[in-house]
Amino acid sequence: MVAVAEPLQKRLTIETEEIVPDTTTIRSLDWDRDRFDIEFGLQNGTTYNSFIIRGEKTALVDTSHAKFRQLYLDALKGLIDPTEIDYLIISHTEPDHSGLVKDILELAPEITVVGAKVAIQFLENLVHAPFKKQQVKNGDKLDLGNGHVLEFVSAPNLHWPDTIFTYDNKTQTLFTCDAFGMHYCSDKTYDEDLKAIEPDYHFYYQCLMAPNARSVLGAMKRMKALGEITTIATGHGPLLRHNLVELTGRYEKWSKEQTKAGKLVAVFYTSDYGYSDRLSQAIARGITKTGVGVEMMDLKSADPQEVRELVEIAAAIVIGAPPVTGPAATVAEAAVDTILAAAKKKQAFGLFETGGGEDLSIYPVANRLKELGLKQGFPNILIKETPTEAIYKLCEESGTDMGQLVDIKKAIEQMKSLDSDLDKALGRVSGGLYIITASKGEVSSAMLASWVSQASFEPLGVSIAVAKDRAIEALMQVGDRFVLNVLREDNYQALMKHFLKRFAPGADRFAGVKTQAASNGSPILGDALAYLECEVGSRMECSDHWIIYATVERGRVSDPDALPAVHHRKVGNHY
Repeated sequence: MVAVAEPLQKRLTIETEEIVPDTTTIRSLDWDRDRFDIEFGLQNGTTYNSFIIRGEKTALVDTSHAKFRQLYLDALKGLIDPTEIDYLIISHTEPDHSGLVKDILELAPEITVVGAKVAIQFLENLVHAPFKKQQVKNGDKLDLGNGHVLEFVSAPNLHWPDTIFTYDNKTQTLFTCDAFGMHYCSDKTYDEDLKAIEPDYHFYYQCLMAPNARSVLGAMKRMKALGEITTIATGHGPLLRHNLVELTGRYEKWSKEQTKAGKLVAVFYTSDYGYSDRLSQAIARGITKTGVGVEMMDLKSADPQEVRELVEIAAAIVIGAPPVTGPAATVAEAAVDTILAAAKKKQAFGLFETGGGEDLSIYPVANRLKELGLKQGFPNILIKETPTEAIYKLCEESGTDMGQLVDIKKAIEQMKSLDSDLDKALGRVSGGLYIITASKGEVSSAMLASWVSQASFEPLGVSIAVAKDRAIEALMQVGDRFVLNVLREDNYQALMKHFLKRFAPGADRFAGVKTQAASNGSPILGDALAYLECEVGSRMECSDHWIIYATVERGRVSDPDALPAVHHRKVGNHY
């Protein structure tokens, strides 16, 4: 059955299908969504998957995004009378999966909501009305009858603190919400076309799961105790069946590689308080862009010994200020005391407020860490209001600065690693000098580039190599627009010097620079020789760079008689 929305600027559809006996998926297809958070550009839209399991009793696993409210509820009612649903299982409470929980409870107030303790607490604050609830932890079971015995697996941080998996022993189906998913929208319910989906699968892992690689391995270890799994019913994208072993194997391989990174940053946050979850995820994402490992730990439930051990092995620590009042305050503040007691010289640190309104002051914590001889990896992040895109981008850039700081020795070693003759020869590959500028919403960025080349005639296109840890990389996802400013031979030094300097996280890259807005919204540099307005068409991942292919929409030369600046390096193994 397919239900189609009225014509909208963004295309939304619903598909339903029985995936195994007694189990039906409701797939909310968001065909035109182009971004999740500031750094997560989508090439192929996304889906939000929900599931109905029927035994003698019936369970609904997750709901959908609020934008699908009427479409989803109509599809659900076409499959079952909502009052016949006995359980609503919440894999985690991120709004793209739990956005319609309140609506379901209004239709069927006798439903029992099943979830992790943190999830139930969050929903109580969201629904603001009493409801039946059942807290579950790892290994707990729920018997629906007719052989459908559901077993729950604790999977915190994948990628939300309250995540649980649900395993149906009868159908050997594992419901994993975000884990093993991808932002990929198509009419195909399953993963039969591996070549088509694998770039989105990998990118999704990098953005959401790599900062929690140790948690991934912990969840996968618990999965192996369940028995055979023949279908993984994900919360986003196609369900895994045809390439299940291959794709789960990649998760394990990538996570092991991530945990073996030479350096590790410990990120401490407080689940279900303020904006701690998402802010810490943004910082962690920035760190992993540099190739440095991350381990996240919830101060609300952290074991003191685990906190101490993590601090002792970390090259840097990041702390999100916990609350000073409420049920979590005592435990969280004690965890901060444990961190301070275990911290040691030569580590770096970073602190951020979490925007809960009753945050522990980070200034005494910063002073104490400095007294212990730790180096501050990024300026304190102060949250005075609901975080904006600019704040999340600041967090990502702060994480990147931290990753670069703790891995500086590795960077120096890499600079010396190539044979000197090869190094010098590679440096003689010349290029131009360009400034790439981009804006999206309230966020803007820029970078100096020389690895730029025309790549096609029809359509007119260029290719640009962008290092993975560059701040502007998040603004160069498929569909994003930017300006390629060509510097002139007789007047490039000032612009090159300006954009070569190291900017603080969140700093205005264009302060003191003459600009005007292009038709795509990105800045055109007033002193550039020429500019091209571009749209990203595709991205190819290399080891430490993204190769961006972009089509050229329009351009202009300011001085036809001037020549473009040309650049070559003395060595080829670093900028």
